[in-house]
Parts: sequence; structure tokens; C-alpha cells
Amino acid sequence: MSSTLPVTPPTLHPSARNPQRAMTSPPPARVPRTGPVVDRLFSWLAKGAALLTLSLLVAILASLVVGAWPALQQFGLGFLVSTTWDPVKEDFGGLVMIYGTLATSIIALLIGVPVSFGIALFLTELSPSWLKRPLGTAIELLAAVPSIVYGMWGLLVFGPILATWVQKPLQALFGGVPVLGALVSGPPVGIGILSAGIILAIMIIPFIASVMRDVFEVTPPMLKESAYGLGATTWEVVTSIVLPYTRAGVIGGIMLGLGRALGETMAVTFVIGNMNQLDSLSLFQAANSITSALANEFAEAGEGLHQASLIYLGLVLFFITFVVLSLSKVLLAQLRKGEGKKS
Repeated sequence: MSSTLPVTPPTLHPSARNPQRAMTSPPPARVPRTGPVVDRLFSWLAKGAALLTLSLLVAILASLVVGAWPALQQFGLGFLVSTTWDPVKEDFGGLVMIYGTLATSIIALLIGVPVSFGIALFLTELSPSWLKRPLGTAIELLAAVPSIVYGMWGLLVFGPILATWVQKPLQALFGGVPVLGALVSGPPVGIGILSAGIILAIMIIPFIASVMRDVFEVTPPMLKESAYGLGATTWEVVTSIVLPYTRAGVIGGIMLGLGRALGETMAVTFVIGNMNQLDSLSLFQAANSITSALANEFAEAGEGLHQASLIYLGLVLFFITFVVLSLSKVLLAQLRKGEGKKS
């Protein structure tokens, strides 16, 4: 007797019954759109921020022109070439301050840029790994020191050292040389244009070095490794690969340092000497700068030509900064235009 048991067909998964459904992936979750209203609002906010910045710039320029208008009417462009500064007779000229501002800033760049370049080069190419972070942090901490601390340190500590170990030996060495003797003449008291320029150099080094280090690090490693593989030295890699690749950032860092030097007030006020005379072109002689004159005299200047002349100096500093920025833009445009051409 044979019995046959009913055979139950295997239960198939719903996806197996419908192969087309199994191959189809589930629809992605719908991401809610922000909508055109949010995009339009963001566009308005961005345009508003740009227009607000431009409006502030125009308002500052207009306020400077209005405040300096009495001095502009009285002295005109002759204010820029006159060395007289006599509040009693109300006879004012800004050449002494303009010269002091430009001279100290140029000295600061001549010292600060090579030092900053060396620091950035060491941190990116030559420094051991364990030293990069602490050294970079220590250099950046210099930017956090208040400018008045630099000024007091320069007046009380650095000034006497500069007078004893730098100014006196330079006068003994170059005193009889026709041109160099005039640059190192004057009393070696540790204050003056050279002292202010060195203090400014110390202050702008952290800014320029940080920017240079950051732009050097964005250079593609493949380019540098290829140059090293071809037998290039570190100097050749930096001058032929790194600097051409990052020159826009390097120039931007230098302009940042120059702007910092042009606008510095308290540190320069302590060490420049605050003397409104231009008897010689000596770097050891006490002088004055635009920011120092504003800091010293604006609070006590009465309404009239004295206050207007000080605002005129502020307008001149505004113009100098604008010219420096414009020249940097022109330089970058010329560099971009010359890319790909054989030197």
C-alpha cells in the first residue's frame, strides 16, 4: 500500500515572484527643498553685506574730507611738502609725518619680509615634524602681544641696547662716508626712525610668516617631489616651484604686513621720538608719524585748523593705504599676464 503525501510547493519571496520589482531599488527619500524664497533671501543678504562695506568706506572717506576741508582750503597740496608744524601760529605741514610713516614702514618690510620668508621656509621644508607645531604656535603668539607692550619694551629695553651695540658702532664705522654718514648721524639715544622700524618689523613678522607658511603648504606635493627627483635643491624648489605657485598669496601676506605697519600707533609713539622736524635724513634722529601725531595731539587739538590738519593727515594715510593696495593689484595683474612666457 503506497500512500502519497501532498507536496507543498515552496513559498517564494515576493521579490522572487516579481524579478522586475527585485531589481528596482527603493526610491530615495525626498529631501525637502529650501525653495526660491530662501535663495533670494541669501542673495539679498550677500549683496547687502557688500553694499554695507562699500557704504562704510565711502562714509569714512566723506567724513575725512569734510573734517579736513578747512585745512584743504587753507594749505591745499602744499600741506604735503611743508615741514612746519606750529599750533601757535596755526601753520601746519605734514611732510615730517608722511616721511616718518613711509620710512618706518619700509624699514619694517626690509627686515620683516626676509625673516618671515625664512621662518615659513623652515616650517614647511626643513623643520622636523616634532618642532613644526610648537614653533609655529610660538610665532603666532607674537601677534597676540598688545602693541603698547612692544612700545614699552622698545623704549625701556631695546632702545638702550640699540644705542650701545648698534648705533654707536655704525657711527664709528660709517661716520666719514659721504652718504652713509648722513644716514647714521645724530645722537645715539635708541629712539628714532630706525628703532621704530625694527619694532614694526617684529610686530609684522607673525602676520607675514603665518600667511607665507599657509600658502607654501598648499603647493601640491607632487610638484615638489618631482623637482627633488630631478635633482633640484631646496632653494631651487622654493624659487622655481613654490614661489611661482603661491606668489599671489605671498604678495597678499606682504601687503597685510605693510598695512599693519602703516596703521600702527602705540608702539611707534613710544620709540619714534615725536619730533616735528626734518633737519636731516638720519635714521637715528627722532621723528614723527601720522598715527603718532594723531595719538598725541588729537585729544588736545581745538576746533579749527589744528584739528582739521590732523584729520588731513588721516586722509593722507587713507590715500597712502589705497595707493599701496592698488599697486599690489597692478603687480598681481602683471604677474598673471606674464605667466607662461619665457623670461
